[in-house]
Amino acid sequence: MKKLLIILLIAICLSCLAGCVKYVSHYSALMMVTTNTSKSASISFSSLSGTRSFKLKSDGKLNYSAKLGEGSATVFYDCNGTKTELFSISGGQEIQSSTIAVDPGTVYVIVQTDGKCKEGRFSFDVK
Repeated sequence: MKKLLIILLIAICLSCLAGCVKYVSHYSALMMVTTNTSKSASISFSSLSGTRSFKLKSDGKLNYSAKLGEGSATVFYDCNGTKTELFSISGGQEIQSSTIAVDPGTVYVIVQTDGKCKEGRFSFDVK
C-alpha cells in the first residue's frame, strides 16, 4: 500500500511539473551549444534531430538569422496562442538577419528538424 501511495504521489508531482510548460524540447544532439535569456536565444550544433524550444519576452519585434549545412528544419513562433511558421531552411542555405512584428509579451520560438540536421546555427532576439 505504501509503494502504491508513493508511486501515485510521484505521478501527480510529475504531471504538475509537465503541465506548466507550453512547448517541450525533445531532441538528440552532438556538440550543441544553446543560450536562452529573456531577450535572446541561440543554438549551434554539429548534429541535431528533434525539437528545441525557447521562451522570450518581446516588446514587439523578433529578429532572426539561421544557417544550416545539411538537412532541413522549420522554425515556428507563438506569441498569441497560435503556432505560426516563421521560416524553413534546407542544407546549404543561410538566412541573413530578418525582422518580423510580434505581439508584445511572451514569444515561444520552436526549432523543429526534419530528420537529422548537421552544422547548424540559429539566432533569435526580441526588441
